[in-house]
Amino acid sequence: MEELKKKIELVPSQPGCYLMKNKHDTVIYVGKAKVLRNRVRSYFRGSHDKKTQRLVSEITDFEYIVTSSDLEALVLEQNLIKKYEPRYNILLKDDKTYPFLKITKEEHPRLITTRKVKKDGAKYFGPYPNAQAANETKKLLDRLYPLRKCRTLPDRVCLYYHIGQCLAPCEFTVTKEKNDQLVSEIAKFLNGGHQEVKQNLTEKMLKASEDLNFERAKELRDQVQHIEAVMEKQKMTLTDQVNRDVFSYYVDKGWMCIQVFFIRQGKLIERDVSLFPTYQDPEDDFYTFLGQFYLEAHHKKPSEVFLPDGTNPEIVSQFLDVKALQPKRGQKKELVELATKNARLALKEKFDLIERNEQKTIHAIERLGQAMNIDTPHRIEAFDNSNIQGVDPVSAMVSFVDGKPDKKNYRKYKVRTVKGPDDYESMREVVRRRYLRLLKEEMPLPDLIVIDGGKGQISAAQSVLEDELNLSIPVCGLVKDEKHRTSQLMIGDPPQVVALSKTSQEFYLLQRIQDEVHRFAISFHRNVRKKTMFTSILDKVEGIGEKRKRLLLKEFGSVKRLKEASLEEIESVGIPQSVAETLRRVIDDEGNK
Repeated sequence: MEELKKKIELVPSQPGCYLMKNKHDTVIYVGKAKVLRNRVRSYFRGSHDKKTQRLVSEITDFEYIVTSSDLEALVLEQNLIKKYEPRYNILLKDDKTYPFLKITKEEHPRLITTRKVKKDGAKYFGPYPNAQAANETKKLLDRLYPLRKCRTLPDRVCLYYHIGQCLAPCEFTVTKEKNDQLVSEIAKFLNGGHQEVKQNLTEKMLKASEDLNFERAKELRDQVQHIEAVMEKQKMTLTDQVNRDVFSYYVDKGWMCIQVFFIRQGKLIERDVSLFPTYQDPEDDFYTFLGQFYLEAHHKKPSEVFLPDGTNPEIVSQFLDVKALQPKRGQKKELVELATKNARLALKEKFDLIERNEQKTIHAIERLGQAMNIDTPHRIEAFDNSNIQGVDPVSAMVSFVDGKPDKKNYRKYKVRTVKGPDDYESMREVVRRRYLRLLKEEMPLPDLIVIDGGKGQISAAQSVLEDELNLSIPVCGLVKDEKHRTSQLMIGDPPQVVALSKTSQEFYLLQRIQDEVHRFAISFHRNVRKKTMFTSILDKVEGIGEKRKRLLLKEFGSVKRLKEASLEEIESVGIPQSVAETLRRVIDDEGNK
């Protein structure tokens, strides 16, 4: 701490960004400041709430980068967060994904909902913060515009054709001009032309009624009502028809809540709520959030953004490259105030829940570290092996950060060097592969490694870490009882049982980790076994090489589905008739054994 205080005195009183690091030299937090020295010094002076105390307790070093202005600091902060993904900044990241409506780029296009935007030539519309609204809009468009519905064209017309929701290109000729017309009308509808569509349908309804075609008039009336239900049911309306996002925030007890109102074509259609701990001045954390908010593909920039008092619209305009305003009066000002009120209420209502969740996770890992006499294990990685009498041995690893699954860092391993059911050697191999890779890529190491097993498995993992990789990472083992339930926690060299109450939150946490890694390993092993069984049948058929194996595996996926396939279905994948007949005979022979 004394070294840090000396270093702080050398920090300049200029704008810039600072990077806080832990004992592993990993960047755990990035912030910006108008006066770097004052901001960095504030972390090590005075009292803080528990969340900031936790951050400060992990800081062992810091770096800083001086910029020439606040705007430069704001841009740099976003780039550094994107590069390092610091653990304490990720809490500010908005990880929601909203659905889009997508018109595929195919010979016969389809209208589908998706949460991923790809560069595939398709047309995307959205996002829809309300997933139900997206689904209802799709149902409405399916009634109005009969695009293809099936993923693959069937042999005959299906129900959609009979109810008028598909032109059945599987059986009838549908021209490119007709498809282009439907796509154009859907795009026009979704880009705000639903009023014109509604007017056209209303005129057709009245004409059908005059012609005494009451059944057709009723169908058209229902379609008009669907448009009204889906597109017209809004909460608030501005008359200027401008697309804008309205931002405001509220801060209490070290937490910030940011509310975003999405206004499209002058109508407030939905809102977004984000809550997270704040470690800087509220204004700076708000700017940080704004930058990350529009980095995600599911948040498109509108024509305008409204900002609350205390923020700088000029900086935001330059930073986001969008028109930013701070309304001073009237309905627009009331919208910002309403967002502020909602932020305050949301923070008040959810605060107790957040504290309870924190009690169950953060406090649990703190007490777990105390029980094991190690530093608080913020990042835990757990391993489990799976095989049946040594056949297709695999291993799996799951990662938990602050007591919660970190699924993007889950890993699967096919055991390469071990023959037969040798659990210890399998553990050595996967531990070696995992941490050699982390060292090579200079990635963060875990604070604790959990092994599914007892003394032998713990010793196997420790021997690789300490003797081969020269790493000092605590390793513990979870032993199961005769009913295959988590029973004991062991750690040390030689491993000793850690006294842990089976009703404690830390024991429940270990139980969840062990159950999760076991589930992950078993599901991976089943998939490997299924593919092995599948390819073993194909190996018996002359004329099926690796390319045709991949085609069949992609199409059928399992032995069961392959056995159910007809000769024609096998040929349709691209298998010659003679080879398909041989494969069919082999499958039948296998079934008769």
